[in-house]
Amino acid sequence: MKTLLAILVAILLFGAGVWLAPHLQSWLVNLNIASSTLPGERGGSDVAERKLVKYRHPMNPTIFSDTPAKDDMGMDYLPVYADGGGDSAGPGFTIAPEVVNNLGVRTAPVERGDLARRIQTVGYIDYDERALSHVHLRANGWVENLKVRTLGERVKQGDLLLEVYAPDLVNAQREYLQALDGLQQSLKVSARDRLLALGVSESQIQQIEKERRVSQLTTVHARQDGIVSALNIREGMYVTPEMELMTLADTSTVWVRIEVFEQQAGWLAVGQKAEVRLPYAPGEVWEGKVEYIYPEVDAKTRALRARLRFPNPGDRLKFNMFADIVIHAAPLAKALSIPREALIPTGAEQRVIVALGEGRFKAQPVTVGIESGDRVEIRSGLKEGEQVVTSAQFLIDSESSVRASLQRLTAPPKPEIWTEGVINTVETGSRMVNVTHEPIPALNWPAMTMDFPIRQNVKLEGLKPDQKLRFRISEGKDGRYVIDAVDPSPPAPLPPGARGEQP
Repeated sequence: MKTLLAILVAILLFGAGVWLAPHLQSWLVNLNIASSTLPGERGGSDVAERKLVKYRHPMNPTIFSDTPAKDDMGMDYLPVYADGGGDSAGPGFTIAPEVVNNLGVRTAPVERGDLARRIQTVGYIDYDERALSHVHLRANGWVENLKVRTLGERVKQGDLLLEVYAPDLVNAQREYLQALDGLQQSLKVSARDRLLALGVSESQIQQIEKERRVSQLTTVHARQDGIVSALNIREGMYVTPEMELMTLADTSTVWVRIEVFEQQAGWLAVGQKAEVRLPYAPGEVWEGKVEYIYPEVDAKTRALRARLRFPNPGDRLKFNMFADIVIHAAPLAKALSIPREALIPTGAEQRVIVALGEGRFKAQPVTVGIESGDRVEIRSGLKEGEQVVTSAQFLIDSESSVRASLQRLTAPPKPEIWTEGVINTVETGSRMVNVTHEPIPALNWPAMTMDFPIRQNVKLEGLKPDQKLRFRISEGKDGRYVIDAVDPSPPAPLPPGARGEQP
């Protein structure tokens, strides 16, 4: 008995469940609809007007999905709304606020102010050519007692460099001694001038006068402080006046030779402040100035050459070192500028993404000028105070391109063009008819006689010469108009719009 009662209870519960299931499901659906239309969510007119049509891949603007999805990196697809751009809400396109937040969109204002013009280049350290001295003899002879034997050796002014045996110098000394013993003052003066002309120093002449004897070796002394930058002789060599024996270079100041890009040539001016930084001394800066700008541009590198001058205390600037150069040119006054990361370069133009507020953005082409550090001059396309996107702008730019492409794909179809005419000839093989037609205002065509190809869907059996008909034409792939529909029995007057006019 208890078993039978349990079976009856189970049957009743099952029947109640079967009866209640559809009613419970309907109640839950209605509850869900009610909860989804709560005030403040979808009840507002702004949200209700926006229709979600697709979801777009965040990195590839050509991939769409009908349902929410994620890409291979786990990024959510971006929603695409039907009111994306060009509607009554204003220019640009709209991105959902949650997407803007997820992308981390940051903006920066368009500012007006002075832009520093810095020329950054490289150069190499060279001798100051105005502080070089070359050592030559003024008579043929042989090098004796060479004191300077290595390149780079440092000398002081007046130091003995070498001694030389020169027969002409020995004879000139002898003639001078003879003139000193004579009575004619003119001979003394001429003999003394000859010694000076042969390069004998004043101190050596005074020594000859004091000792009253001829020295077989003539000494050569340094004319300045510096280092030996060139040494072309050795002990015992026979030398002539045209030979350069050695070169002395003063290292207290140095030149830095640089090349500047041709587009920056107008920024450079003599006297501008310059800074030198060397790899071997990080953090140290040598200050100098632009001393000279060469008058021509290098034909091969298309660069303007210039030289800078720097003091060199302690000889820390070594010759032939490469150096990083910064030249501070005059700033560009009152220029519009944006952060450099906001600029989107393309093959044909450069543009930025302008934030219009309330989730709306616009792709704006711009004309740029100079770059100054992390800022770029804007010559046209933006106004002071506008906000430009500085992060995630490439994703937003791709969104703009997709919206424009969808608008082009959904362009309204061209109106049908109907006209009326009389058939002159019909060529069945080539599917061509010669027709004298009425004026076609939609194409600005007058009445004339011309050949029309006929599409394959139009039958030729009912067409014959001297037949009046109404037909429709459309532009083919080659730009030539063809007949794509025929009405062999046209009405008496053609209805408004039959020839492409607006009713």
